[in-house]
Amino acid sequence: MSEKRVARVTDIIASSPIGFDDAIKVGFERATRTLRGITGMKVTEMRVAVDENQIAEYRVRLEVIFVLES
Repeated sequence: MSEKRVARVTDIIASSPIGFDDAIKVGFERATRTLRGITGMKVTEMRVAVDENQIAEYRVRLEVIFVLES
């Protein structure tokens, strides 16, 4: 018999001056310090901040999916 589980989704925004991949890693590492039972993430948005005609920061919005504890 399979176990019943309930999950929750929370949005976080993370940024990095290096790139989108690094911003995702920053967001994931921060989420793991607060949330337990993370089962997945979805990148829902990617943006850049521009300063003086240069990309200054890469930003991602993430949906973090985690299982609620019983």
